[in-house]
Amino acid sequence: MQIEEFLLEPKDWVPNNQSLPVRIYRRVWDGESDKLTERFERMFKDHGWPPDWRDGIYDYHHYHSTAHEALGVFAGRATLELGGPGGRRITVAAGDALMLPTGTGHRSLEASDDFPVVGAYPEGQDWDICREAPNTDARARMAALPRPDRDPVTGKSSPGDPA
Repeated sequence: MQIEEFLLEPKDWVPNNQSLPVRIYRRVWDGESDKLTERFERMFKDHGWPPDWRDGIYDYHHYHSTAHEALGVFAGRATLELGGPGGRRITVAAGDALMLPTGTGHRSLEASDDFPVVGAYPEGQDWDICREAPNTDARARMAALPRPDRDPVTGKSSPGDPA
């Protein structure tokens, strides 16, 4: 497995997160398999990120102000745009995962017909969908949201902290 990590500055109306990095985990598991769904769900749950849904990724820019998000790709491939309009484009495929800190803009630009993900959030965090610039309350919510106790994929202490 390879891990890519980067911070995203605010872009357009999207706040992003300047203290907790986006993490992309390449080839958590190899290839497509009927078992990938269950593997991601079990791994996320074991690391304190209970899985919440299975579906695609919205094709419009959005972010979450009430939760950090983990996504596990269990089939197909997609090109995503992270960070808001004109943001960073990445390609993900079956076996990859992402950790998107609160405020991180994301959307699907294009996806294969068989592209689904598992979505998970740290215990006690419920997600919302934000499609406009954050107001004062949303900024305060994001600033007060605690770092996850554990990385959703590696299980190590809080993502973004020195190991």
